[in-house]
Amino acid sequence: MITTTNPYTGQKIQDYTPLTRQQLRDKLNLNHQAYHDWKKLSYQERGKLFLRMADLLRFRQESLARLITSEMGKVITESKAEIEKCAWVCEYYANKTAEILQKELITSDASSSFVTFQPMGTVFAIMPWNFPFWQVFRAAAPTMMAGNTMVLKHAPNVFGCGETIEKLFIEAGFPKNTFNHLPIEVPESETVIAHPAICGVTITGSSRAGKSVAALSGKYLKKCVLELGGSDPFIVLNDADLNQACRTGVCSRTLNSGQVCISAKRFIVEKESYADFVESQKLILESLVLGDPMLPETDMGPMAREDLVTQLEQQVNTSVKMGAKLITGGYRLKNTLFYKPTLLTGVTADMPVYQEETFGPVSVILMADGIEEAVKIANDTPMGLGASIWTQRLDLAEKMALEVEAGAVFINGITKSDPRLPFGGTKESGFGRELGSYGLKEFLNIKTIWIK
Repeated sequence: MITTTNPYTGQKIQDYTPLTRQQLRDKLNLNHQAYHDWKKLSYQERGKLFLRMADLLRFRQESLARLITSEMGKVITESKAEIEKCAWVCEYYANKTAEILQKELITSDASSSFVTFQPMGTVFAIMPWNFPFWQVFRAAAPTMMAGNTMVLKHAPNVFGCGETIEKLFIEAGFPKNTFNHLPIEVPESETVIAHPAICGVTITGSSRAGKSVAALSGKYLKKCVLELGGSDPFIVLNDADLNQACRTGVCSRTLNSGQVCISAKRFIVEKESYADFVESQKLILESLVLGDPMLPETDMGPMAREDLVTQLEQQVNTSVKMGAKLITGGYRLKNTLFYKPTLLTGVTADMPVYQEETFGPVSVILMADGIEEAVKIANDTPMGLGASIWTQRLDLAEKMALEVEAGAVFINGITKSDPRLPFGGTKESGFGRELGSYGLKEFLNIKTIWIK
């Protein structure tokens, strides 16, 4: 039995009985049967269904947002924004897929040669709890618009979201079994990956989970896309708009109670601006309102699970014992899953908060003695998901962006995902891309046709 619990109230929401192995195989077979009809639909026919889905998401925004907040604790305003973003990604691919996937003519020694893009089958999505709707839709919209079907293993603490998403596909008019939620436990993931119907696997999660999925995908020769953890640098040069950089940085670090893979985690500030930046961030962090995530005036809700708070506590406490200076925060509120927004300075490369991803509201501010050192510190991590650079010298920022080892670099803006742009990482942050034209083509047979 798998139980979902409200992280704010501590009350049980619902119990779920995992599928038996035979029930799981039956669902996979039904999904693959649906694929053979789904792939025959035109882009326009699929697009009409995704436009209907966008309308449905907006119509049900309030109730869907409350479901997100009740299951994983983010504040209601962020949950509503998440649903709107899901509607956007549905609309984007409904309108753009035909254009992106038109055949590409290529000059060769043939009378005619071109490349076509064809679906491959059923894609297995292993998705996390921190954006329980967005992570699913940003994978499903391009994958299914391209002609594949999808099965989802959602995180156990948001099974209600997974179940609801499947119901939304049915309500929007999608053919039955083109999208299925699989209420299964982790060991059954191998059963899914091994199934002949599965053509590929996409996962958003930790580096450890990604390595496990990559190993299984290799074992069964299935393509995989890995969007994993991040330790994103946030570089602030001396000429930056310090107020804007600081406010944006705090927003990035505390969004979703700090439980975001692409949030700013290591603030790297040039020496002359360092003291002002530390003081400004301290004041903003201390002004945030923690409380009931269902209330619109709340800035930050609880973290999603007990084990996540415990891990964050250990990372901070160990780093402080090793010599990090605690500027503010650094503790959880008694008998809750709230962790006070925390600011650390004096952090060195051997400390957990430097070496590891901190999945919670903990800021680390590091001093850089010039641009070269700032880039060096930014790259001093096994991860490479996102990064941001703050300066008025845009030519310099572009050169720095080329040197930063990350899947995306945002200049004078918050690092984020966008349906129009490819999203993914390098190094231990994974490989492959979601979103944009690149994400649309990940689970397609890129087929050459040669005629003479």
